[in-house]
Amino acid sequence: MAKLLLTDCGTLTQNNDLDLTAFSQFGTVVSFENLSGDDLLREVADADIILCNKTPITKAVMDAAPNLKYIGLFATGYNNIDTQEAARRGIPVCNAGSYSTSAVAQQVFAYILSHYSAVEKYADLVRNGGWIDSPTFSMLCCPTDELKDKTIGIIGYGSIGKRVAKIALAFEMNVLVCTRTPQVDENVTFVKFDELLQQSDISTVHCPLTPQSAEMFDEQTFAKCKDGAFFINTARGGIVNEPALTDALKGGKLSGAAVDVLKTEPMTADCVLQNAPNIIITPHTGWAPLATRQRLIDIVVDNLKAFISGIPKNVVNF
Repeated sequence: MAKLLLTDCGTLTQNNDLDLTAFSQFGTVVSFENLSGDDLLREVADADIILCNKTPITKAVMDAAPNLKYIGLFATGYNNIDTQEAARRGIPVCNAGSYSTSAVAQQVFAYILSHYSAVEKYADLVRNGGWIDSPTFSMLCCPTDELKDKTIGIIGYGSIGKRVAKIALAFEMNVLVCTRTPQVDENVTFVKFDELLQQSDISTVHCPLTPQSAEMFDEQTFAKCKDGAFFINTARGGIVNEPALTDALKGGKLSGAAVDVLKTEPMTADCVLQNAPNIIITPHTGWAPLATRQRLIDIVVDNLKAFISGIPKNVVNF
C-alpha cells in the first residue's frame, strides 16, 4: 500500500476545522504539523507520495526518497519545490491553481477599501469617544476618496488578476494590465510595465515568483510609480525588495501599501517593514477562509485521483 506523507498540515487547518480523511482512500496517510530537517529525510525514505504546502522539497529530499512518484501541492505557488530535479526523475509536481481566486481578490479590495474609505481610522476614533466630542454631526478628520475613475494596475493576469479586474470594473475604475502572456480582453488596457507604474493609482501584484520576477519591485521600480500610489502584494514576498518598499513609504512616494506576504515567513524580528509608515501587513491570510481551504483540499484530492488514473493534471514541471 502506498505511503502518503503530509508534511505540514499545521499550515492547512485551524483547530482541526478541515477533514483530511479523504486522502486515506489512496493509501496509508502519515501526517505532521510541520516536518523538516532530519525528521523529513527520515519520513520520506519510504514515501510514495508527498503532499505539502510550503515544505521545501529539494534534491536532497528526493535523494532520500527512492520510492517517490508524485508531489502534490496544497498551494498555487511551487517555488518551494525543485521542479527541474523532479522532472528529471519523472516525478510530476501538481499544484492547486485557482482555488483561492475569490478569497485573494476579496482581500485585495479589503486593503483598497481600508485605504480609501478610512473605515478603521473612523471606527477607532468613535471607539475612543471622538464622536461624542464632535462639534458637528459629521466628522471629516480622516481623508477619504472614491474608487470611481481611479486607475488600478494589475501585474499578472491569471485567474486572480482577472477577478481583481472584474471587481475593479464594478467600482467603475480604469484597469491597466501588464502580463507576459498575450491576451485579449476588451474591458481592460494592456500596457508595458513602466506605463502601468506611471499611470496607476493602485498597483497590485498577481504574478508568480520566478528568477525574472524576484525583487522586480525595487528602488528603481518604486521611483517610477505615480506619486501617492497605493501598492499591494498578495503574490509572493520575494517579488518585493522590502527595504526599497520601506523607503518609498517613508519618503512619501507611496501613500500606502498592503502586503500579505513577506520574503521570510513567519516575519522576522528585524523585518524592515515593521517600522514603515502607512502599511497594512497581514500574516499570509488571503487564502484562509474555510470555504477556500476546503476547495483546496478537494482540488488536491482530485489531482491525486487523476495521477493514479494515469492522466495527471495541473502538472507544473512537464
